[in-house]
Amino acid sequence: QYYWYDERGKKIKCTAPQYVDFVMSSVQKLVTDEDVFPTKYGKEFPNSFESLVKKICKYLFHVLAHIYSSHFKETLVLELHGHLNTLYTHFILFIREFNLVDPKETTIMDDLTEVLCTSSGSSSNGSGNGSSGNGSSGSSAGAQNHVKER
Repeated sequence: QYYWYDERGKKIKCTAPQYVDFVMSSVQKLVTDEDVFPTKYGKEFPNSFESLVKKICKYLFHVLAHIYSSHFKETLVLELHGHLNTLYTHFILFIREFNLVDPKETTIMDDLTEVLCTSSGSSSNGSGNGSSGNGSSGSSAGAQNHVKER
Protein backbone atom coordinates (compact mmCIF):
# COMPACT_ATOMS: atom_id res chain seq x y z
CA GLN A 1 0.00 0.00 0.00
CA TYR A 2 1.32 3.40 -1.01
CA TYR A 3 0.30 7.00 -0.38
CA TRP A 4 0.40 9.85 -2.85
CA TYR A 5 -0.20 13.52 -2.15
CA ASP A 6 -2.11 15.19 -4.95
CA GLU A 7 -1.55 18.77 -6.17
CA ARG A 8 -3.79 20.12 -3.39
CA GLY A 9 -1.87 18.15 -0.73
CA LYS A 10 -4.61 15.57 -0.24
CA LYS A 11 -3.29 12.14 0.83
CA ILE A 12 -4.47 9.36 -1.49
CA LYS A 13 -4.19 5.65 -0.71
CA CYS A 14 -3.11 3.76 -3.84
CA THR A 15 -1.68 0.53 -5.17
CA ALA A 16 1.92 0.22 -6.36
CA PRO A 17 0.96 0.49 -10.05
CA GLN A 18 -1.08 3.63 -9.32
CA TYR A 19 1.78 5.10 -7.29
CA VAL A 20 4.29 4.45 -10.09
CA ASP A 21 1.88 6.04 -12.57
CA PHE A 22 1.50 9.10 -10.30
CA VAL A 23 5.30 9.36 -9.95
CA MET A 24 6.02 9.04 -13.65
CA SER A 25 3.21 11.43 -14.64
CA SER A 26 4.35 13.98 -12.07
CA VAL A 27 8.01 13.73 -13.13
CA GLN A 28 7.05 14.01 -16.81
CA LYS A 29 4.95 17.09 -16.07
CA LEU A 30 7.79 18.77 -14.15
CA VAL A 31 10.53 17.91 -16.64
CA THR A 32 8.54 19.28 -19.58
CA ASP A 33 7.45 22.43 -17.72
CA GLU A 34 9.35 25.39 -19.22
CA ASP A 35 8.96 27.29 -15.94
CA VAL A 36 10.80 24.54 -14.05
CA PHE A 37 13.31 23.35 -16.68
CA PRO A 38 13.70 26.29 -19.07
CA THR A 39 15.19 25.52 -22.47
CA LYS A 40 15.36 29.06 -23.86
CA TYR A 41 18.54 31.10 -23.53
CA GLY A 42 18.36 33.70 -20.76
CA LYS A 43 15.38 32.12 -19.01
CA GLU A 44 16.00 31.66 -15.28
CA PHE A 45 15.44 28.52 -13.25
CA PRO A 46 12.86 28.98 -10.47
CA ASN A 47 13.92 29.49 -6.85
CA SER A 48 12.23 26.17 -6.07
CA PHE A 49 14.36 24.27 -8.61
CA GLU A 50 16.52 22.42 -6.09
CA SER A 51 13.56 21.29 -3.99
CA LEU A 52 11.73 20.11 -7.13
CA VAL A 53 14.75 18.10 -8.30
CA LYS A 54 15.06 16.56 -4.82
CA LYS A 55 11.38 15.64 -4.93
CA ILE A 56 11.82 14.02 -8.36
CA CYS A 57 14.84 12.02 -7.16
CA LYS A 58 13.05 10.85 -4.02
CA TYR A 59 10.09 9.60 -6.06
CA LEU A 60 12.32 7.88 -8.61
CA PHE A 61 14.20 6.18 -5.78
CA HIS A 62 10.87 4.84 -4.49
CA VAL A 63 10.15 3.35 -7.93
CA LEU A 64 13.59 1.71 -8.12
CA ALA A 65 13.18 0.30 -4.60
CA HIS A 66 9.78 -1.11 -5.58
CA ILE A 67 11.22 -2.76 -8.69
CA TYR A 68 13.90 -4.45 -6.60
CA SER A 69 11.54 -5.52 -3.83
CA SER A 70 8.65 -6.74 -5.99
CA HIS A 71 9.92 -7.42 -9.50
CA PHE A 72 13.56 -8.48 -9.33
CA LYS A 73 12.72 -12.07 -10.30
CA GLU A 74 11.19 -10.77 -13.53
CA THR A 75 14.33 -8.76 -14.28
CA LEU A 76 16.35 -11.95 -13.85
CA VAL A 77 14.09 -13.91 -16.20
CA LEU A 78 14.30 -11.12 -18.79
CA GLU A 79 18.07 -10.85 -18.22
CA LEU A 80 17.69 -7.15 -17.41
CA HIS A 81 19.16 -7.27 -13.91
CA GLY A 82 22.58 -6.05 -15.06
CA HIS A 83 20.96 -3.00 -16.62
CA LEU A 84 18.84 -2.40 -13.50
CA ASN A 85 21.93 -2.68 -11.29
CA THR A 86 23.82 -0.24 -13.50
CA LEU A 87 20.92 2.22 -13.48
CA TYR A 88 20.63 1.95 -9.69
CA THR A 89 24.37 2.39 -9.16
CA HIS A 90 24.55 5.50 -11.33
CA PHE A 91 21.41 6.91 -9.73
CA ILE A 92 22.74 6.39 -6.19
CA LEU A 93 26.13 7.89 -7.04
CA PHE A 94 24.41 10.89 -8.64
CA ILE A 95 22.05 11.59 -5.72
CA ARG A 96 24.91 11.19 -3.26
CA GLU A 97 27.25 13.48 -5.21
CA PHE A 98 24.69 16.29 -5.26
CA ASN A 99 22.97 15.48 -1.93
CA LEU A 100 19.58 15.10 -3.62
CA VAL A 101 17.95 12.51 -1.36
CA ASP A 102 18.19 12.36 2.42
CA PRO A 103 20.23 9.25 3.33
CA LYS A 104 17.45 8.28 5.77
CA GLU A 105 15.19 7.83 2.73
CA THR A 106 17.57 5.36 1.10
CA THR A 107 18.52 3.23 4.14
CA ILE A 108 16.07 0.52 3.11
CA MET A 109 18.37 -0.24 0.17
CA ASP A 110 21.70 0.12 2.00
CA ASP A 111 22.63 -3.56 1.62
CA LEU A 112 22.22 -3.43 -2.16
CA THR A 113 23.91 -0.04 -2.36
CA GLU A 114 26.89 -1.38 -0.42
CA VAL A 115 27.27 -4.33 -2.79
CA LEU A 116 26.89 -2.28 -5.98
CA CYS A 117 28.69 0.92 -5.01
CA THR A 118 31.84 -0.28 -3.28
CA SER A 119 35.04 -1.74 -4.67
CA SER A 120 34.54 -4.97 -2.73
CA GLY A 121 31.10 -5.48 -4.26
CA SER A 122 31.91 -4.44 -7.80
CA SER A 123 32.89 -7.90 -9.01
CA SER A 124 29.56 -9.38 -7.90
CA ASN A 125 27.01 -6.79 -8.96
CA GLY A 126 24.42 -9.41 -9.84
CA SER A 127 24.71 -9.01 -13.60
CA GLY A 128 26.08 -12.51 -13.95
CA ASN A 129 29.34 -11.51 -15.58
CA GLY A 130 30.83 -8.98 -13.18
CA SER A 131 30.15 -6.15 -15.61
CA SER A 132 27.42 -3.58 -15.87
CA GLY A 133 27.39 -3.71 -19.63
CA ASN A 134 29.91 -0.99 -20.46
CA GLY A 135 32.65 -3.44 -21.34
CA SER A 136 34.76 -3.03 -18.22
CA SER A 137 34.91 -5.28 -15.21
CA GLY A 138 34.24 -3.60 -11.88
CA SER A 139 32.42 -0.70 -13.48
CA SER A 140 30.61 0.40 -10.33
CA ALA A 141 33.98 0.92 -8.65
CA GLY A 142 35.11 2.85 -11.70
CA ALA A 143 32.02 5.02 -11.53
CA GLN A 144 32.61 5.63 -7.86
CA ASN A 145 36.24 6.56 -8.49
CA HIS A 146 35.16 8.88 -11.27
CA VAL A 147 32.91 10.73 -8.83
CA LYS A 148 35.75 11.03 -6.30
CA GLU A 149 38.11 12.50 -8.92
CA ARG A 150 35.81 15.40 -9.79
